[in-house]
Amino acid sequence: MTPVRATRVVRPPVVPRVLSLLQRRLTRVTVTAYAAAALLPGAGLALRRVHLAAVPVPGGARTQLTLPSLLLAYLLFTAALRVPAGELPRLVRRPLSLLVGTAANTLIPLALLPCLAAVLGRLPDTDGCSGLITGLALVGAMPVAAGATVWGDRAGGNHSLVVGIVLASTLLSPLTIPLMLSVASTMTRGHYAHDLSRMAATDGGAFAVISVIVPCVAGLAVQRMTPRHVLERHLPWLGLLGLVDAVLLTYSNACGALGGFLFHPRPALLVAAVVVAGALCAASFVIGWCLARTVRADRADTVAITLACGMNNSSAGAVLAATNLPSSPQVLLPVLAYSLLQKCGAGLADSVLRRRADTSQVL
Repeated sequence: MTPVRATRVVRPPVVPRVLSLLQRRLTRVTVTAYAAAALLPGAGLALRRVHLAAVPVPGGARTQLTLPSLLLAYLLFTAALRVPAGELPRLVRRPLSLLVGTAANTLIPLALLPCLAAVLGRLPDTDGCSGLITGLALVGAMPVAAGATVWGDRAGGNHSLVVGIVLASTLLSPLTIPLMLSVASTMTRGHYAHDLSRMAATDGGAFAVISVIVPCVAGLAVQRMTPRHVLERHLPWLGLLGLVDAVLLTYSNACGALGGFLFHPRPALLVAAVVVAGALCAASFVIGWCLARTVRADRADTVAITLACGMNNSSAGAVLAATNLPSSPQVLLPVLAYSLLQKCGAGLADSVLRRRADTSQVL
């Protein structure tokens, strides 16, 4: 008899395996980062205070380049390396969905913020909950999160359309961020109104260019110029560093809001932040779906528009808040709440849209 050879199991390299493991457990890792921020905020607060340079902006002012903004830039750079930009020309033939998704990303928060501000203004708070309104404005002002492409693929959405909306909203961010912050300044009081006006006039647009647009364009350029086989060989390493970068950025941002929270708890403020962030997030997903149905988008485009409307780059909003409002940690509470809730909302939207698709196929 011929001896049977044992089949050798070929395992993938260590880095891809570690990356895959962390991605599968990203929710747990994120919760751990939040817990570490509440219990051990010292390192994160020190990281937030590292200023690397003062970058001149039009008007004679200067905007600060901080270590968190550098972490954000690397995160967006690695995300842009994975963007299939070659698929975007297809959108030229069907621009309506792209225009609707991009416009909705800005217009939905602009429409919802006054409603939420009116509700918050009735609460017994000395500044009319201006800190929470400021946090909501910082989230609503940001472009669509790159993570929307992952959720869009998972839900069977039009990948090209999601990528197009992400890039379009990013390129428009030097205009849309100051617009949102300027409108929010009229709904707040005290130093919040002043800070929002200042950021709208100087820091908002500069931040969008330096920390959002430049790393995205750099990532697309590197992807374009690098041979495919070389890029694929290095993507696991870059992805792993990007994931560590994202967790470190999450920890740093959370330290600003949760640092010392256990010793000086404000449960009412925390509940209010979660409720208003949840309201903005849920309404954005629902309105996005309604808009997609209004323009009679097919299922793939409906998924793309829905997710793009509900998922904003909360990390960018947190970095902008940490840089410009370091003495107002309550501003970060709705930003962090939105960051978690939008992922839950994306998962729920995925399930609902899949169920509707299955039902329509049965009928």
